[in-house]
Amino acid sequence: MSHSPLPHTHPPLWRNRVFQIVAFADLLQQLAIWTRNIALLFYVMDMTNNDPVAVSLLTMFEYLPIFIFSFIGGTFADRWNPKKTVIAGDTLSAVSIGIIMLCMMSGLWQAVFVATIVSAVVSQFSQPSSSILFKKHVPEEQVGLAVGITQGLMSIFVIAGPIIGTAIYTTLGIQYSLIVLMGLFLLAVIIQLGLPSSERSAESARSTVLQDMAEGFRYVKRHRNLVVIAAVFTLIGLAVGIIQPLDVYILIERLGLHKENLQWFYAVSGFGMLLGGLLAAALSSHIQRFAKTVMFLGLLILAASIAFEVLSRWVLVTASMRFFVGITEAFLQIVLSTFMIKLVHADYVGRTNGILAPLMTGGVLIGSGAAGLLMSSTSLMTTFFISAALVAAAACISLQLSFPSSQITNEPETKAGMAKKESVPTV
Repeated sequence: MSHSPLPHTHPPLWRNRVFQIVAFADLLQQLAIWTRNIALLFYVMDMTNNDPVAVSLLTMFEYLPIFIFSFIGGTFADRWNPKKTVIAGDTLSAVSIGIIMLCMMSGLWQAVFVATIVSAVVSQFSQPSSSILFKKHVPEEQVGLAVGITQGLMSIFVIAGPIIGTAIYTTLGIQYSLIVLMGLFLLAVIIQLGLPSSERSAESARSTVLQDMAEGFRYVKRHRNLVVIAAVFTLIGLAVGIIQPLDVYILIERLGLHKENLQWFYAVSGFGMLLGGLLAAALSSHIQRFAKTVMFLGLLILAASIAFEVLSRWVLVTASMRFFVGITEAFLQIVLSTFMIKLVHADYVGRTNGILAPLMTGGVLIGSGAAGLLMSSTSLMTTFFISAALVAAAACISLQLSFPSSQITNEPETKAGMAKKESVPTV
């Protein structure tokens, strides 16, 4: 009598060492990021007498490196050992904070802008490496749960981050805030020493950086799903960018509230993001089976929430819509991040992330720049409807996604690879 073999089961995600280390390091990094953001914001405002130009420079220095270094960082993340990359990134961040402290002690307070630039540049190298670690060391069926949990941690800091950062700065001042920041990065380095080593592939060892960059663009262009996701990313970025600077006008024009009440609506959105992250993590197996439907319905709900938010004149309805926007934004972000890890070959995760991530960021910046002009030339309601229409268009485009059951990873099928399949391993 023959016995059929038992299906192979993986240990629970919480016992996965790589997940434990990456999640805890992310927690420390989120705390460090919020400490940095709040401390530098308040410090620059104190030093410049609330100069809006100086404050806007902080935002510019935070986003500009994404365009310049995102693809470069992703390319090197594919070539380098991910363990060494994340450790080097946090070490460099800690060292740069120490140097900036010395500059400030010498009276050169403008060095705080360098802290923002260095941190933003380093993150373009280290963030793709975290995705590569998940791709290589977390079982595929657990990737959605892993991404959901890490996104949930980020959502918690959307709520708690400003409170913690403000408490640290107001209690300790800028010098000790930077010491706390440096300590958090160094603690993350120590924890990440426990990550397993991963050697670079033989293909990347033989190719040049420029060849890897060119192959990254060809890889995205060859795979329809990635092209569709790129279009969705761009439209969502534009939509979010258009309404993001105008949130305060919802309170003033539609609800008759003072602008100071905006913080409570951000808190409601933060709780929505946390719930969205938990839902995406809990439903990760169902999401994998109904990927296209989940994307389509999620985007439609987001579009409807944006439209109803501007139509409402009742605080409770507006807050509810803000809550649903938070849920769907976090849910969709986790779904898209999971797709990116599952659909992209391990050798291309960094470059693909480096190509697609700036599309959403660029959309946000372009939308934010156009928001004021749109509102002044039309109306607040029309501007929000335009944003909702862009999200609805993204929903329609998402129907072009194709996830056959046999397709687990987008295999790189270059002309050379089609003739020589062993050039890139199958996963």
